[in-house]
Amino acid sequence: MEDMKEIIKKYVINEYVEDDSEVTYDTPLISGGIVDSFSMVSLKRFLENKYKISIPDDKATPDAFDSVNKICVLVNAYLK
Repeated sequence: MEDMKEIIKKYVINEYVEDDSEVTYDTPLISGGIVDSFSMVSLKRFLENKYKISIPDDKATPDAFDSVNKICVLVNAYLK
């Protein structure tokens, strides 16, 4: 799971962090203002393509996307 955490963290930093803010596995992404609702859609698409999964829209909640750790839990729930 560590590889997944690093991949997701690097994606978030590359796509959404505009300054030198440090992002950890527990950094609040949605509630901290790093990822907004539009960005969440592109992050969901990235995860689905990267891990060959389908995340139901009703499970793609701001809470589920609020940290790298929470995103990993969500992704792992849909891995085969």
